[in-house]
Parts: sequence; structure tokens; C-alpha cells
Amino acid sequence: MAKSCGANGLGAPGSRESLPGAAGEAGAGDELSSLGSDCEINGGGGGERRVDKFGFIVGSQSAEGPLEEVPLEVLRQRESKWLDMLNNWDKWMAKKHKKIRLRCQKGIPPSLRGRAWQYLSGGKVKLEQNAGRFDELDLSPGDPKWLDVIERDLHRQFPFHEMFVSRGGHGQQDLFRVLKAYTLHRPEEGYCQAQAPVAAVLLMHMPAEQAFWCLVQICEKYLPGYYSEKLEAIQLDGEILFSLLHRFAPVAYKHLSKQKIDPILYMTEWFMCAFSRTLPWSSVLRVWDMFFCEGVKILFRVGLVLLKHTLGSSEKLKSCQGQYETMERLRALNPKIMQEAFLVQEIMELPVTERHIEREHLIQLKKWKESRGELQCRSPTRLHGAKAISDSEPHSRKALDPSPSIILPPGQVLPPKGRKNKEKKRDQGKVRLANGPIPEENGAQALVEPGACPHHQSKDSLSSRESEDTYL
Repeated sequence: MAKSCGANGLGAPGSRESLPGAAGEAGAGDELSSLGSDCEINGGGGGERRVDKFGFIVGSQSAEGPLEEVPLEVLRQRESKWLDMLNNWDKWMAKKHKKIRLRCQKGIPPSLRGRAWQYLSGGKVKLEQNAGRFDELDLSPGDPKWLDVIERDLHRQFPFHEMFVSRGGHGQQDLFRVLKAYTLHRPEEGYCQAQAPVAAVLLMHMPAEQAFWCLVQICEKYLPGYYSEKLEAIQLDGEILFSLLHRFAPVAYKHLSKQKIDPILYMTEWFMCAFSRTLPWSSVLRVWDMFFCEGVKILFRVGLVLLKHTLGSSEKLKSCQGQYETMERLRALNPKIMQEAFLVQEIMELPVTERHIEREHLIQLKKWKESRGELQCRSPTRLHGAKAISDSEPHSRKALDPSPSIILPPGQVLPPKGRKNKEKKRDQGKVRLANGPIPEENGAQALVEPGACPHHQSKDSLSSRESEDTYL
């Protein structure tokens, strides 16, 4: 059976309970699976159905109400800036990573979000380094013990989204392919139920092969060990979150300690699904934009913000005096604190850094070893975001080179780069020699060697060079 990741807790490390809410979603999925093909959902079949801008059926629990729209002119400017970054990714990542982070915090333009996630996560490079690997895994039969569990989970993933609403539709087929491929890529890990919503979010933004390699990066670089058999990594991060809560929201920490509510009871689904089953969709996308850029600290910040604004004052605690009431409050969070603009601002202002997380990790790991012994699962080192991943995996420039936008007819080739300029400079040199030496300002004469050109740079060329390193 699949590994558990429910927010209602783990009976024991590695227990096999289903995700909370899965039964409700399963019922919804069964009901909607009779709708037929994907095109019928968009009004092509019997009843006409409308979807919101994220692809969720209007009127469903997943659809969002009126949203604060980014002005079209601002959106076009952001698209232009992101295109420049993506087409010169190596330079931006090496020299202007802070600017990338700032633009991720503002939100990646929807038209470029999928491409940006691939570049940020290193999935693009991984795909180029393993060309054909996904096709090979896709054609392999797979392990029956995982295939049955994956098949049963497909209709539970965003059943009100146009991609996944139809049983056997293209969305569910691609989701099955991606999850099956991962069980073959990492047979020692197999499949965990929390991987399904993560893979589904990726598939909403990119094809199956690209989604697979982004999922690999999430499982191996961003959240290593989260989906392993004993779920030890998520339990450790629960203790880290609780320790950070003591510092950033002491009232909430004291209340949860008093009620003896273990972090694993409320944060498992939050972290393992990267809040994709918790937040409104506009907030999910903004959190993922920052998560791909800055790493797991974003998940810690979101968790701390939600706990702080739910249990962080005596006034808020009046209605949740007991353990049951507290858990119910954490399962039904106030929509205001999850609203996109509020949540993003709170995330950016919370000063939780990679250093805080790594220091707490060492402390909690030591406590774990003293009380439970050595970890059974040896996970790779966690990398904190796009910059760390890029630095850890030097890649060839070919992997990130943009595809050519001009395709020449067969047999026709471009002239060697710079030939015309060289010929022009050579001709200019001959003309100057014919006209005699060049007088200098002090009256002396400077001899010009054949084929050489004087070192001269206009103001226009200077500003052009500066513009390469300055992005407005």
C-alpha cells in the first residue's frame, strides 16, 4: 500500500492511512467521472460547464471567487523581463540571483510559469542530461503493487479541475505515467500518496516528461526523504517547525504544547503536498513560485504564518480550548489569512532563513538519535532553492540554450559570425593607411599597423555594454 501522508496523523511511522478528505474527493471524482471526455467539461457535450482562469469548474469548492487582477500592461512587462531571464538563464543565475528571487516573490507570469519552474528546479537540465530516460520508463511495465495503488488514487487529485475531472482522461493518464515512472526511477522509495497532488500541479503547467523531472527534483533536492518508507524526514521537519514556532509565535507554541498536539498531526499534509491541498489556488501558485526559487524555508514560513494567525493570541484561543477544537480550527483555517496578498506579504516579512532551519535540523537530529537511534533512511542533503541546486550541478550551456527562432532551408548556412565586421574593419584600416598617419591631440603622430583599428568606443556602444548588466 501507499505510504501515508494524512494531516490527521500517523498511527505509527510509515502507517498506511489515506489522506484526509480523500473519501470526500473520491466521491466527487466518481460522480464526475461519468461526464465523459475532457472536452465535454468545457461545454462540448451535454451540459455547458464554465471553468475559472485556473481550470477549475465554476461553482465547485475549488473554484475561486473574484481575484485582484494584475493590470495587463504590468503583466506584459513582467513577461518581457522573464523572457529575457529565461533566454539568458546562466548569466542571471550566476550574477543576479537576488533579482530572480524578487521577481518570483512578485509572481511568475502565468504564461511562463511552467517554463520558469523547470529552470528554477533544475528539471530542465535534468531532462537534457537524461534524454530518452522518461520514454524508457514510460514504456516499462512497472511494479504491480504500485500500479494498483496509483490507479486508485488518480480520481482523488483535483476532481473539479478540467484536466482531471474525467476518469481515463488525458490528465489522469499523464498523472499515472509520471507516478509510475517515478516508482521505476526510485524503486527503493516507490510511491507515496502525497506525490500525486504534487505531480498533478506540475501537469497543470507542463507536459508529462517535464513534470516528471520537476517531480524528481522536488523529491531529491527540495524535500529529500519526505516520501520514503518511514517518513522520517517529515517527522524531523515537524519538530523543526515546532521549535521555530517557539521563537516566532510563542503563544501558539505554548497552546499546542499544553494540548499535547504533535506537529505531525497538522503539518504533514501541508508540507508533503506543498500546501496544494490547503490554500486557495492563487495562493498555492504564489507559494510554489517562491518555493522553487528559495526552497523549503518557504514551506516553513507558510506554516508559521498559518499557526501564528490561527492560535497566536489569547483572543484567538478562546474558541479552541481543547485538543479537538484546536485541531478543528487548524483543519478549517480562516480564509482571510490564506488570501494571496496577505499571505505573500507575511511570508516575505517572516525572517526565517536557511541557517535557522539547518541549525534546528542538527539539534532535532541529535535528539532523534538519542531517543530513537539512527535514521533508517539515508536521504541526500537538502538544497535550499534554485541557486543551491544550480551551484551543485554544473551543467553544459546546451541544456539551457533557447531553441533557434529562425530555421534555414536545407543546404543553406549562416555566414561565420563576425566575418562582415572583420572585413569592414580591414577595409577601414587600408583607407586610413592610404590617407597617412593619424594625428593625435598633442601634435604627435600615431602609426597604424596594417589590419589594426584604433581603440575607439562611442557613448552609444558604452551604454549598450552597460545595458547588458543592468536590467530595468
